[in-house]
Amino acid sequence: MTLPVTGTAALFLSVVFGFAFGFLLHRGRVADYNTIVRQFLFQDFTVLKIMMTAIIVGGVGVFLMVQFGYAKFHIKPADLLAVSLGAALFGVGMVLYGYCPGTALAAIGGGSLHALVGAGGMLVGGIVYALTFDWVKATILPVGALGRVQLHTLLGISPWAIFAALAVVALTLFVAVERASAKRA
Repeated sequence: MTLPVTGTAALFLSVVFGFAFGFLLHRGRVADYNTIVRQFLFQDFTVLKIMMTAIIVGGVGVFLMVQFGYAKFHIKPADLLAVSLGAALFGVGMVLYGYCPGTALAAIGGGSLHALVGAGGMLVGGIVYALTFDWVKATILPVGALGRVQLHTLLGISPWAIFAALAVVALTLFVAVERASAKRA
């Protein structure tokens, strides 16, 4: 059973959820350039904690919505070379810029001028990608193309086992980070 939200209600909800998301990014301090830089310097693990928590909670939430019929999966093709190159490019960009796209928009909303300038780089990158997409499609996407698959199907295990494993990894990381932080203090 799906509940269609369209038109004005969808626009209103997108603004409400967008503001809520931006507020939570600011509240969690991940819209702060220094917090992100300190993550890459292994001095502040706020970003790691928030991302791991978001991945697990979001994954479980989406999976439950699909199970109860409130959403549908739209599985994208698993193109390993493209994903690897994209992840590397994203990582380098995040280190140089000091923001990911979501935190950059939240920082812009909070009045950060350097985040606004850097957003121009994101737009240029998007334009370059669009202009070179035919080449990317012919050259990069076919390498390591697994098709539309999900990790739990590839591994032959329950999605809940993956969520449980992620939760164990996250808790282990959280404990290790807290212990290391306590030793430094």
